[in-house]
Amino acid sequence: MSNPHLFAPLTIRGVTLKNRIGVSPMCQYSATDGFVTDWHVVHYGSRAVGGAGLVLTEAVAVHPRGRISPADLGIWEDQHIPGLRRITEFAKAQGAVPGIQLAHAGRKASTAPPWLGGGPLPQESGGWIPVAPSALPFDAASPVPEVLDRPAIEAVIRDFRRAAARARAAGFQAAELHAAHGYLIHQFLSPLSNRRTDEFGGSYDNRVRLVKLVCRAVREEWPADLPLLVRLSATDWVEGGWRPEDTVALAHHLSEYGVDVIDCSSGGNVAGAAMPIGPGYQVPFSQRIKDMLPILTATVGLVTSPAQADQIVRNEQADIVLLARELLRDPYWPLHAARALGQDVSWPNPYLRAR
Repeated sequence: MSNPHLFAPLTIRGVTLKNRIGVSPMCQYSATDGFVTDWHVVHYGSRAVGGAGLVLTEAVAVHPRGRISPADLGIWEDQHIPGLRRITEFAKAQGAVPGIQLAHAGRKASTAPPWLGGGPLPQESGGWIPVAPSALPFDAASPVPEVLDRPAIEAVIRDFRRAAARARAAGFQAAELHAAHGYLIHQFLSPLSNRRTDEFGGSYDNRVRLVKLVCRAVREEWPADLPLLVRLSATDWVEGGWRPEDTVALAHHLSEYGVDVIDCSSGGNVAGAAMPIGPGYQVPFSQRIKDMLPILTATVGLVTSPAQADQIVRNEQADIVLLARELLRDPYWPLHAARALGQDVSWPNPYLRAR
């Protein structure tokens, strides 16, 4: 559409977002054995009530060993479906599109929640040995991960496929694959964490093989009328690592595998990487893809003001703006942003007296 703005609708396949504002995946560390609790229903539900067009869940583990912490949400068994359906049904009733981020933490698994230190959890404290493409720990405090052999890689692909089927059964209308922030798929992408010498390591083509296979498996399971997103770290911010030009090349390949949106983030794969963090610091990655490829993009990272978010969309630097901490501070940011930008949007009926 011409002259898009933050509150312009966006149709992706058979789904229409009522605006370009999305809730970025943010771990809540509030689950038990992967199951949804009342916290999750209220957390995601309040962002849907607050007017976000797309409500993405936190990273939901496709396998128990793929959890970032023991308190992460999971989707590795059918018993998780009813709890997740509580989230999707409420979000849809508020006019939001519920999306799920499917994830495997790889070598960054088995850690404590941030408010308990966030460090690696030993097995005697409920932790486990993580898995990875190579026997390289994330940092000096982390355990050496178990290397995934070919049958184990094939099992990971099956885990993502089955998770997609469960996500569909739970009523999600969008799915995002987490291939960023140093988690398993990103670990395969980056030469800093992937030292394999088989068909999954070495060259660029080999390092991107896993994400392609996962995308193909998920797309085969995910309905053709529902969008598929992939979150990528556009750069490792470290010499010799994954680069922005690699991200552009991969975005082109993923579009051929049925991916509709590239969610552009960065970093997370190398401890202590120097990242030039500032307002909108990741927007150029999204814009670069949009300038070069006919694929939708999302951006995230220190977007806080309505004018800033609106400018990103109006300047066609991204199609969707994902907010994280700002939506923790204010679940009703979209409603407030609409007023600030002079856009007339509906409010929930029980809140009309405050409009």
